[in-house]
Amino acid sequence: MHKALLLQLGATLLAMAAAAVFWGSQGSVSALCGAATYVLPSSLFAWRLRWTLRRNGQASVAAFVAGELVKLASTVGLLVLAAVLYREVHWGAFLMGLVLALKANLFAFLVKT
Repeated sequence: MHKALLLQLGATLLAMAAAAVFWGSQGSVSALCGAATYVLPSSLFAWRLRWTLRRNGQASVAAFVAGELVKLASTVGLLVLAAVLYREVHWGAFLMGLVLALKANLFAFLVKT
């Protein structure tokens, strides 16, 4: 889980750097907002799953599914919140940050621990 989160944070930094080159500081902030809408709920889900494992010694399927549901709902909520609160959002950079953070999980299987 931590490997995937670190890769998501790395993808966020990459998206911010690329957006800063192409669209300036507004693009960099937009890329950060886009990536944060996925990275923050993922990190909270990983923290909750780890806490459940430490407390009980095992995680139930119901806890996992409920955590995924909360993660999905909070991601959608953060997407709406970012669009409402940050009016100067650059949508290209926003989507680039979001997609890179989403796809960083695919590379977690390629990285050796």
